[in-house]
Parts: sequence; C-alpha cells; structure tokens
Amino acid sequence: MKAPEGKYAWTATVGEKGQIVIPKQARDIFGIKPGDTLLLLGDIERGIAIPPKGAFSNLFAAAFDEKDSDESL
Repeated sequence: MKAPEGKYAWTATVGEKGQIVIPKQARDIFGIKPGDTLLLLGDIERGIAIPPKGAFSNLFAAAFDEKDSDESL
C-alpha cells in the first residue's frame, strides 16, 4: 500500500535510558539538527506527537512578548 503524499511512518526503539533515535529520513525531512529542542505533546488516548519545528513559534512569541503584555494591562 502506497502512503499518501507527505505522510510517513517510522519506528524507533527506546533504549535503556528512555532515549529514542529519530530516523535519519525524518530528521532530513523536518530539518532536525543536533542540539535542536523538540516539543513533545502527549495524550493518554492518542499517544505522543512531535509537531514540526516552528509550529508554535507564533504562539510563544505572542505569549511572551513583553510589549503585548504591557498593552493588555
């Protein structure tokens, strides 16, 4: 069965220290480099998601922008 365009599936093994290795193809596709910080989202019923880098940058920028918080007071 051919996967829909832009959809991927990989497997990863959890090591003794609880670490996983993100497959090279996934790192290449999503531009993940050594030293990057990733956000993991968890849902007991749906599992763990790792959103693309930058997916929340606008939200975080708005939440932590001092100018915006001063104007809302």
